[in-house]
Amino acid sequence: MSDLTEVVVLVPCAFFLVALIKFLYDYLWIPLRIQHVLSSQGIKGPPYRFIHGNNGEVAKMRMEASSKPLAWTDHGIFPKVHPHMHSWINKYGKNYLAWDGVRAELVISDTELVKEVLKNSEKTFRKRKPTAFEGKLVGNGLVFIEGEKWGKQRKLANHAFHGESLKNMTPAVMASVETMLEKWKGQVGNEIEVFGEFRLLTSEVISRTAFGSSYLEGEKIFAMLNKLSIIMSRNIFKTRIPFINKFLKPADLLESEKLAQEIQDIVMKIVKKREDRVVNGEADGFGNDFLGLLVNAYRDSNQKNRISLEDLVDECKTFYLAGQDTVNSLLAWTVFLLAIHGDWQEKARREVIDIFGNQNPHTEGIAKLKTVSKLSNQNSDSDIAVVLQ
Repeated sequence: MSDLTEVVVLVPCAFFLVALIKFLYDYLWIPLRIQHVLSSQGIKGPPYRFIHGNNGEVAKMRMEASSKPLAWTDHGIFPKVHPHMHSWINKYGKNYLAWDGVRAELVISDTELVKEVLKNSEKTFRKRKPTAFEGKLVGNGLVFIEGEKWGKQRKLANHAFHGESLKNMTPAVMASVETMLEKWKGQVGNEIEVFGEFRLLTSEVISRTAFGSSYLEGEKIFAMLNKLSIIMSRNIFKTRIPFINKFLKPADLLESEKLAQEIQDIVMKIVKKREDRVVNGEADGFGNDFLGLLVNAYRDSNQKNRISLEDLVDECKTFYLAGQDTVNSLLAWTVFLLAIHGDWQEKARREVIDIFGNQNPHTEGIAKLKTVSKLSNQNSDSDIAVVLQ
């Protein structure tokens, strides 16, 4: 009996010992080994801290940077948005090693190395896996997928937004902009929060042009995606203790799962409306907008071309979020720069009047807007410069 008791006691002890060794190997030995190897090659960086990596330092620096207002004449955006990168580049050089929890991150800002990474094959530099919160926000859409699946879904997106398709969207965009400007006319003499106004504008335009849905349906999705973005942002530099999430999910993760399910339900209602129109004979097909192309791919009889229901929902989330967030920010930033630089504002206004007069803008005339194109290109170049820093 005593021998049996010893065996029963030894089995869990042995299991615990093996688990402990594996844990220390993954969360201590491997990070320290990576740090040592790269340091011997001249790649320095902030030291690895057990389990948490550098997340605590990053969170502290970002909080300090965000607490200090940035003067409107100050163009030092990079130290404000990424204070940890700015600090560590100055301290450790253009290329350094940092730690997102236990995951090593080789940060490069040397332009030649950046070019090498961007032009190299996907098999050499793979996309990272989304975190639990990123997965709820955009799912397994174009941002994270690779290989053949990426090529198939990228082709759908390209087809939906090629030149001719964009021309066909112009009337819907014009109608939304006119509605916004009419609203502004009643606000003469008052301050207008343009970022919020452009958020409403882009929500309506994307809902109409890419998904053929009502503004109300789109606004619900945007509101929930915004909540998911906030949840993700406050968790992005939080380190999860290994294995804990499997047994006890934090409140933010539970809320993000609920929001993701609600978004999927709304998207499926929009898809069903599109399908019902075809079934009831109200339409010959699912349409040529982005949603129509996705539904066609979802219903495709050819297995190679078909996408799953999960893929359809994830691509919708990606384009709802990315389409609004990027355009909204670009519009607000452009208006801000024009407000600061009155000379450019006057040049742009004079050019628009010379080309269009009292007419509404049209695609042929838009191509002739050289000054406005410069403004757009300079904004894009600024974004690229910040990324490459």
